[in-house]
Amino acid sequence: MTIMRKVLAINGSYRDDGMTDQTVTALARAIETAGAEVEIILLREYPVEFCLNCRACTQHPGAAPAECVLHDGMQNLIDKIERADCYIFAAPTNFGSVTAVFKRFMERLVVYAYWPWDMNGPQYRKAQAPKKKALLVSSCAAPGILGRWFFGTDKQLKMTAKTIGAEVVGTLITGMIAKEPHPKLTENMRPKLKTLAEKLL
Repeated sequence: MTIMRKVLAINGSYRDDGMTDQTVTALARAIETAGAEVEIILLREYPVEFCLNCRACTQHPGAAPAECVLHDGMQNLIDKIERADCYIFAAPTNFGSVTAVFKRFMERLVVYAYWPWDMNGPQYRKAQAPKKKALLVSSCAAPGILGRWFFGTDKQLKMTAKTIGAEVVGTLITGMIAKEPHPKLTENMRPKLKTLAEKLL
């Protein structure tokens, strides 16, 4: 009996059907066609509060993510991360960085760090765990190569994957000069999405 792989896509876009939404949806279809199950989380609709920076969660040892003192939707999202086999992390570039909703989600991933007060720096709880695979998706109104070189989005998406113990196996930056309010994903992106889906699975 074949067990269907579960892919969790976490989308930090603000805009319904914007370029990041379109890309994640198309990528999810390619992954589903390849035989996996995909769940898309829209952070703009998800109840995640700001990290208090209290570090209470980082005081507890162990490989499993600790529990946050805040009781919102983040624990449910952590549970989904733990159950998933693979990941897609997606965020457009706003002011040279991931969006604020994605950054808020990133900060709450501190539950994956062990950092007692007498230790100089944190340890990743999943550092020794078998690596799951992740794809990174971002968009930028400047050409994609500029988005990769000059902005922090790609670096922050990579940090997200590293924090939860995932290995990045593919990156896609959709970049174009924004000359219209509602750009559409071009057909020449479809083969790239299919290739990325194959790398993930």
